[in-house]
Amino acid sequence: MDRNSILGIVLIFAILVVFSIVNQPSEEEIESTKRRRDSIAQVEAMNALQLEEARQQSALETQSEAVSADSTVAEGKLKEKIDQLGVFGNAALGEREFYTLENNLMKLTFSNKGGRIYSVELKNYQTHDSLPLILFDGDETLFGLNFFAQNRSIQTDQLFFTPSTSQKSVVVSGPEVRKGSEGRLKFNEENPGEQKSLSFKLEVAPGKFLEYIYTLEHNSFLVDFDLNMQGMEQYIASNQRYLNFTWSFDVPRQERPSRFGEDRYTNILYKFFDDEVDNLSQSKSDEENLSTRVKWIGYKQLFFNSTIIAGEAFTNALVRSDRFEDDPKYLANFYSDISIPYEGTGNEKVDMQFFFGPNHYQTLRQYGIDLERQVYLGYAIVRPVNKYLIIPIFNFLRRFIDNFGIIILLLTIFIKTILFPFTYKSYVSQAKMRSLKPEVDELNKKYGNDKPMEKQQATMALYKKAGVNPMGGCLPMLLQFPILIAMFFFFPTSIELRQESFLWAHDLSTYDSILNLPFNIPFYGDHVSLFCLLMTITTIISTRLNQQATASQGMPGMKTMMYMMPVMFLFILNNYSSGLSYYYFLANVITIGQTYIIRSFIDEEKIRAQLQVNKKKPVKKSKFQKRLEDMAKQRGVQTPKK
Repeated sequence: MDRNSILGIVLIFAILVVFSIVNQPSEEEIESTKRRRDSIAQVEAMNALQLEEARQQSALETQSEAVSADSTVAEGKLKEKIDQLGVFGNAALGEREFYTLENNLMKLTFSNKGGRIYSVELKNYQTHDSLPLILFDGDETLFGLNFFAQNRSIQTDQLFFTPSTSQKSVVVSGPEVRKGSEGRLKFNEENPGEQKSLSFKLEVAPGKFLEYIYTLEHNSFLVDFDLNMQGMEQYIASNQRYLNFTWSFDVPRQERPSRFGEDRYTNILYKFFDDEVDNLSQSKSDEENLSTRVKWIGYKQLFFNSTIIAGEAFTNALVRSDRFEDDPKYLANFYSDISIPYEGTGNEKVDMQFFFGPNHYQTLRQYGIDLERQVYLGYAIVRPVNKYLIIPIFNFLRRFIDNFGIIILLLTIFIKTILFPFTYKSYVSQAKMRSLKPEVDELNKKYGNDKPMEKQQATMALYKKAGVNPMGGCLPMLLQFPILIAMFFFFPTSIELRQESFLWAHDLSTYDSILNLPFNIPFYGDHVSLFCLLMTITTIISTRLNQQATASQGMPGMKTMMYMMPVMFLFILNNYSSGLSYYYFLANVITIGQTYIIRSFIDEEKIRAQLQVNKKKPVKKSKFQKRLEDMAKQRGVQTPKK
């Protein structure tokens, strides 16, 4: 770069410096510009503030209008409810809330809407798929009074009650309960725990209300339910002699589907006041109008029940069962419309109770009102066997042994030991019959088939002369048959066996499936029960041994039928309780063992020799025969000489 260029750049820079100095604003101009800028900012801030105030005012006006509209709607709804329900209309609007009352055995959930029991959970039990066991639950439950007040129909389950406490959970505590004493009154008397109440009040005027009071004790399946009415006589129609109480819910499944299990034993039972227990049909939907006084109404499943119990008696009731076919979740809908006595006084109280718990015979029996009849023990002829023999022995063994497979084994040994003397007599009688078989065959040849009456008389004379009772072998069967039938009803309904495992059986109260079939066999099912299979095999072996011990060669068709019976039971019992099949299997094994033992020390040659000696002795007349001959002589009738 030459000297002239450098000089030019310097001059340009000097000119720019001089120009900036000359044009620099004065302090007055700077202050003026600052004041103008601040003024603009203030104006903009004021405008923004005014806009925000306008927006907030608009929002307040909108909200006020909405509140006013909601208030107008609420007032309109309230007025509509008051027009519809009279003094009860004020309780028609509200927010639903839930409260719980629980002890060591169950948890009750209540809703302030209706002041009702919303659901019941039994704590010590689970469903077949390991879920909490809920007896009933949900909005489909009906629970409340129905009556006329001020010429209006009132349904309390649609009204909001006021709870006695703001505490959402009430827990009833007490001493630790030993196993087997759950819900037992005797244990509670010796070891008392807490008792707490939760009430819901429907107040229509100061001091005038309808109230539900629920009281629960520690270690109890009973819930006291008191209906308290104060000053309601001026509202409820005076010509009403009773109030209708509606209780209904859908019955949830607790066990896996089985036509010989829960599906079969779910129904409604009821006890008439000072009378018998009756029930609706177990196999189909049914309805009954109970026109006389009723003590209790029970909604029964296979192992659990929900029962409403009158303090004294319900006036009458309508009960209905609507069964659901092939529903995987629910079994039926149970409905009761119960008439509760009402006298129309200023202060009136009705005492009731609910039982929510297991179908355990001893637990239900302790209340003394026939609740134990909800445990089905079979027909009247076999019920005493279960009541006075099987259940006491079973409960005694349970006190010392926890394994129910061992309990059933010991129970079977005990019963077979009691019956052994009769079994021995039966075998001896059969041995005597076999010893006389040659003589019986001679009589058959002598008389043939043309003279059946003479052949029968000659055969009976032979038996009498030898001192043989042809019916002696039937006595053990007659004694065992009621026990076998009693067991048929005891095991499938015994809650003690529920969800108790033994060997390959996961639940002794239902069938033990060792193989699930990809198809369904009619009358048999879609699975294979191993205990049922073992029972069938041992029954065939026992039948074979019994036929070998039988002297008669007649009626060959009967022999075939005897072998058909085990096969028939294979189809029948495949879907029944595995505990039942296990018992029959054990009984067969013990019977087979007893047969071989008896055979080993009975000398049939000695028996035959004794029979030959008996035939030479004069035949003794029975007392009955002597009495007949004496009566004949008194009438002048000459008895024929032998």
